[in-house]
Amino acid sequence: MKSIRCIKVLLPLVLFVAIVSLYALPDYMSLDYLKRCLAWGPSDVEDYKRFPCKTVNNASTIFYFNENINSDLIDSLSKNLKYKYRGQTKVVGNMERFLQDTNTTAFIIIKDDNILYEDYFNGYSRDSINTSFSVAKSFLSVLIGIAIDEGYIKSVDDAVSNYIPELKEKGFDQVSIKDLLTMASGIKYNEYYWITGDNTKTYYSTDLRGLALKEISIKEPIGQHFHYNNYHPLLLGLILERATGKSAAQYLEEKIWKPLGMEYTASWSIDSLENGFEKLESGINARAIDYAKFGKLLLNQGTWNGKQIVSKDWIAESTKADFSQNRKYYEEAWFYNERVYYKYFWYSYPRNESNYDFFAAGHLGQYIYLCPQKNLIIIRNGSDDGKVDFWPELFYNLSEVL
Repeated sequence: MKSIRCIKVLLPLVLFVAIVSLYALPDYMSLDYLKRCLAWGPSDVEDYKRFPCKTVNNASTIFYFNENINSDLIDSLSKNLKYKYRGQTKVVGNMERFLQDTNTTAFIIIKDDNILYEDYFNGYSRDSINTSFSVAKSFLSVLIGIAIDEGYIKSVDDAVSNYIPELKEKGFDQVSIKDLLTMASGIKYNEYYWITGDNTKTYYSTDLRGLALKEISIKEPIGQHFHYNNYHPLLLGLILERATGKSAAQYLEEKIWKPLGMEYTASWSIDSLENGFEKLESGINARAIDYAKFGKLLLNQGTWNGKQIVSKDWIAESTKADFSQNRKYYEEAWFYNERVYYKYFWYSYPRNESNYDFFAAGHLGQYIYLCPQKNLIIIRNGSDDGKVDFWPELFYNLSEVL
């Protein structure tokens, strides 16, 4: 009976693949693409094991945070630490049990370069790999800033077609790099996750360069409406690659991974061995403690050991959104009902008129959360969101009392 049921489930999929293989398919819809969609299914934190990748090496000199573990303090604060699940206010209570139960894999709190809390759950340890998902976009933002500092890219006001001239005929002489960074290019994008949906295409395509160049078109007014989509980082990756003459993984290794003294090597998932283009929207794979060092770079306004890695002005420009922005601009955003805004692949969370927190966020609850006012870094990785509506609200509440 089980074998009969399996045949009934698999037969439509087999027939679908057989039928579409008989007809001319769009360039992005290769048989390898279809196999990924059907065999791998929805994205998960194990995907880094499936995609090919480029190695991002670390240097021989490693930076270590001071260890000043204060679990008693965190346990005390967590007793009344509030968060929401399904709109209902709840209390963390016991931090260790809470993190275990919310499918967290890594949780780190660093204040003034001192590790106050560091623990790993659900089979993970310090040397376990946590994939970034969209946290990779925030790394890309900094790489774009460095490329501007170094003169490879002139300005965020440059037209996309200055670097990708084959897109000029599609209207991208009117789209700026800034429009890509603020998710306001007007590019047509269908979020649904079926084979022909753009979320699926930009995740599973075996030729992301070709996808970005051939499949995109402008549908909405340029620069007027926020529409989060994964073509933006793909185009920025193309610009970075062409402007610097280096792959995103090479540039990450040279400009961030080695200078910051990362403890472990990392990798950047690529679309395929044949095309070798980084998954700019999601594909950095690293350890939680090294994500924290990236956070420290941002808190230090781009400096590391006295060297300016990325300009102070870029950090300010890319992380502080216009908090007076009409909320209608963000009406399709996942954070629409929260006190959160968006800038250059970073989320801004205002405290008052002069202070704000900001964070990088990735699918299934990956976060680098930064509170400059408290010189605080919070890292959370997980296998899913773990019955928490909005982790940054919890981080915000925790930073209030630390």
